[in-house]
Amino acid sequence: MTMMDRTGVARSLEQIASYLEFKGENPFRVRAFTAAARSVLGFSGELAAGIADGSLAETKGIGPAIHQIVTELVTTGRAGVLEELRADVPPGLVDMLAIPGLGVAKIRQIQETLGVETLPDLEDAARDGRLAALPRFGQRTAEKILQGIAFLRQASQWRLSHHAAQEAEAFRAAFARLPHIVAAHTAGEVRRRCEVVRELVTVLVADVPPEDVFRQLGAMPGVNEIAGDDERRVTLRFAGGGSVQVVITPPQNLGAVLLQATGSEAHLAALAKHATDHGFNLAGTALWHGSRFVPTPTEQSLYAALDLPWIPPELRETGEEVGRPVPHLVERAQLRGFLHCHTGASDGSNSVEQIAQACQAAGYQYVGITDHSRAAAYAGGLSAEAVGKQWQEIDAVNTTRSGFRVLKGIESDILVDGALDYPDEVLAGFDFIIGSIHSRFNLSRDEMTERVCRAMDSRYLTILGHPTGRLLLSREAYPIDLDRVFAKAAETGVAIEINADPHRLDLDWRVLTDARARGVTISIGADAHNIAGLANVEFGVGIARKGGLGPDAVLNCRDVDGFLAFARARRGSS
Repeated sequence: MTMMDRTGVARSLEQIASYLEFKGENPFRVRAFTAAARSVLGFSGELAAGIADGSLAETKGIGPAIHQIVTELVTTGRAGVLEELRADVPPGLVDMLAIPGLGVAKIRQIQETLGVETLPDLEDAARDGRLAALPRFGQRTAEKILQGIAFLRQASQWRLSHHAAQEAEAFRAAFARLPHIVAAHTAGEVRRRCEVVRELVTVLVADVPPEDVFRQLGAMPGVNEIAGDDERRVTLRFAGGGSVQVVITPPQNLGAVLLQATGSEAHLAALAKHATDHGFNLAGTALWHGSRFVPTPTEQSLYAALDLPWIPPELRETGEEVGRPVPHLVERAQLRGFLHCHTGASDGSNSVEQIAQACQAAGYQYVGITDHSRAAAYAGGLSAEAVGKQWQEIDAVNTTRSGFRVLKGIESDILVDGALDYPDEVLAGFDFIIGSIHSRFNLSRDEMTERVCRAMDSRYLTILGHPTGRLLLSREAYPIDLDRVFAKAAETGVAIEINADPHRLDLDWRVLTDARARGVTISIGADAHNIAGLANVEFGVGIARKGGLGPDAVLNCRDVDGFLAFARARRGSS
């Protein structure tokens, strides 16, 4: 293993950008580090391998200076430039940048006027009235800052799903190479495909006693602490800040151990009760029938012993799934269409041709191009003239590809009055339209709900995009009445998106059952801004599976004719 994984490297680059912003550095340099952090997260291979073979240096956004910093981080777990910046700027001030509504100017005002340089001091100032008394602040701003501090503290304990999955796989692969390890399995919240993850857990099948494995783990490069949880579990902490719980098991008990390490607590409690009711005892990491140990080499064998079907990890959340029929869950291979992607015409990185080629190679039958509309000037939104040029480009690409089709779409801003972002004569030319909210998040619950419902009255709207506007660990959902939105979607025939960008994963899986009960069709949209963004779909599929969705519920499991028929059916309505 390297000293620091891609998530740690990206986080360090983002911290450098924040420190530079505080020091008043050139904005282009600040943005260069932010862009480099995104490039590191999107890099397809291992960073150490990319450094060795030169492919990282050829990656867009990784110039020579930043490449040197990344190399230092990967190989040593530290960066001299970051340590120098930390000596110049109090770290607490940089932490404040993550609070919505606080920019550099306001933080400097707080520091210079109140002497506040840490989050606890800022919290005190917000509570005792000193912050509200500052010019251009007030009590409402102080209250929002308190909410932001609370959200930031909660978020710091969690990882986004794609970061966690990358870290977990790096650990799993490294452990699997150790002597006497028969198999290595990722467990915990990553295996349940949770949208955010608190702890990484790996289960190792070993043919030697646990203490022999622990000695190997403690000697691995980058491990600076190994803490024993019990005779079969340890927690490893690495120099780059990562940590993972490791559970050791012999082969004959893998099923029970993997089940317990995967969770959730509610699922395990319901399963233990079911076992007791049927004469078994599921005690932690072993299944017993009276005094007889029941071997469980697989999870399937454990569920079968309890006369239950195997329950996919995504469904093991509330405990209510135990004893119920297991739904047929959607799989990535069942998606025929790739929806919601941006090209270089707005804020993406690739051409229509490049996206089409990548999607066809990935097994899709069609792709829906959806650049930003004209109101999204910050994201290079397309004018009506630019839309026409893109349609010509799509027509040209379609003449060159066999068995694959590129559809003309747009991600139209839903304006504050609920209107879509082009006149009807332009909207009528698209094959389909995703409508999303990107501005004015501060409306009341009723106002936001009315805005969305008015948008769904447009016969040109096919899909409601990222419907609650949340950014995981960064921004809470805007207030909206989803019951009314679901009812309106069912009435009008508008599909609602699971936005598969791991920063969003919106809709929340917890409300998918209600949406389907009302008859709402769900789409899975990648919100991809480059070819690497094709991988987002896996996270959207995970959310759909957690919500119990099968392929019949998912719009882009339909072939291209079925998808277009869905869009045209709306246009035939008034």
